[in-house]
Amino acid sequence: MSGPINRIEGVQYTDPARSRHYLESGAWMNATVGDVLRGTAARLPNKPALVTDEGSVTFGELDSQTDRLAAALLDLGLQPADRVIFQMGNNIETALAVLACFKAGIVPVCAIPQYREVEIGQLARLSEARGYMVQSDTAGSFDMVPFAQEMAATHGISHLLFSGSRAPEGSVTIAALIASQDEASARKRLEQVQLSPEDVLSFQLSGGTTGVPKIIPRFHGEYLSHATFAARNYEMDENSVFLWSLPLMHNAGQLYALIPTLVLGRTTVLMPGVDIPRLLSLVELHKVTHTSSIGPIAPQIMAYPDLDKHDLSSLKLFFTMTRADMLEKKIGVPCSNLFGITEGLLLGSGPSAPEQARHGTNGASGCPFDEIRVLDPESETPVEPGQMGELCFRGPSSLRGYFKAPEANRTALTSDGFVRTGDIVTEHTIEGRTYYRFEGRLRDNINRGGEKIGCEEVELFVSKHPAVLDAKLVAMPDPIYGEKACVYLIVRPGETAPTVRELADFLIAQGLAKFKCPERIEVVDAFPVTRVGKVDKPAMRKQIAEKLTAENRANTAHASS
Repeated sequence: MSGPINRIEGVQYTDPARSRHYLESGAWMNATVGDVLRGTAARLPNKPALVTDEGSVTFGELDSQTDRLAAALLDLGLQPADRVIFQMGNNIETALAVLACFKAGIVPVCAIPQYREVEIGQLARLSEARGYMVQSDTAGSFDMVPFAQEMAATHGISHLLFSGSRAPEGSVTIAALIASQDEASARKRLEQVQLSPEDVLSFQLSGGTTGVPKIIPRFHGEYLSHATFAARNYEMDENSVFLWSLPLMHNAGQLYALIPTLVLGRTTVLMPGVDIPRLLSLVELHKVTHTSSIGPIAPQIMAYPDLDKHDLSSLKLFFTMTRADMLEKKIGVPCSNLFGITEGLLLGSGPSAPEQARHGTNGASGCPFDEIRVLDPESETPVEPGQMGELCFRGPSSLRGYFKAPEANRTALTSDGFVRTGDIVTEHTIEGRTYYRFEGRLRDNINRGGEKIGCEEVELFVSKHPAVLDAKLVAMPDPIYGEKACVYLIVRPGETAPTVRELADFLIAQGLAKFKCPERIEVVDAFPVTRVGKVDKPAMRKQIAEKLTAENRANTAHASS
């Protein structure tokens, strides 16, 4: 049967002729994620698939346990095309749960543990989620259990499921669901589920310019190929060992860590969070060949004083968002810059790519079917070669349309279907291959260690503070996270500006995620404006960057005196 089997209203599917072309040409894999896992498990049943400090699981065990969990989810009353919100960390139960959903045709809504009432509420309403999977023992002081119970009750979510050691008594747990099924019965149950490579695999999220996540439907066949092209671009194969310490439910976590593990049959080491000494020890212990930094990992490694105590000789590539040249000089391992966007483009360079490409650009697409253009941001006209312009792309994995977001869709694509990224790049030809270098962003957001903060959203919440007349949020440079949020405030007459802590408490109380809270406050009488009277955010970003530089210089001078 061709075409999607379990259609979801509000999803924009690829037209049948183009879908057929993608499947026949290999641009999409003609399989589901469950098909791929079963094939790899049959070929490599005893090979470790996922390794953590708490234990490991082989491909055979991964296949068996996800079959049993998938059948149990269906027996609970969840059905193919139902949506389930995930707020879970990096562990084997998370992988089991998401893969079980993939096998059952249930669609994970890929949230992160840091989300709070604002984000979860929006996702629950928009996705019409019937299920909610929560890790009960996430790190930190925030208790996910009562939060999840409140969210499920508020938004009418029928099925609340827990993983971890602090699941409330009487609750439905992933471990209990797996134990409730035997393998033979589970497989027979799943034989009744019809899935197509064109069915929705997951709802991934894009921060966009508003900060409230927009939903991006991803599909079985396209996602499998997207991940495979990226892994091959980084020169990974069955013998590679990958290490991942960032959120597994992120688009990056799925495409770099989870899906290539199934396709290639490689082993992946999962860490629950960023811990540099432990990360380097795991590289030694498991002979890791590839790892990545999307956020604060690379800067922390460059600042780590005991690097010489670790044997990193197994590493073939470390790919990172920025500063690959400095990282390579520090660790003596080939490093490359990357670029990725959930709307469907991954750029990168493997260890054998020219140094100029690895260090001087953010790479090239590993997918031969991707079309990339650098356009004038105000039109659809290509810029002159070598000039800065907006990165735009179209291909087998590119966004067809955000889920139930007609207003956003009107500006997301060019007239001929190229995704407008809002990112400024330059194009470079190196040894006959075209690479792209990230130069900056058009859209009003902040990239805090890989987490996107929509400035407009935070400004709206800050402006609700009783002492604040108006607020503008801008990025300020940070040596660890790349960027952090600085808010410029105009205070109401007679009022005192809140401290950073007071403002954070106020915002968190309104349901804003903690990572979105401003980490510096600048009080001003008026915002700078351009010649045409618009608020001049570039001037504000420049001002805070210069102020930080001066403060660092003064602190250094004081320390040395």
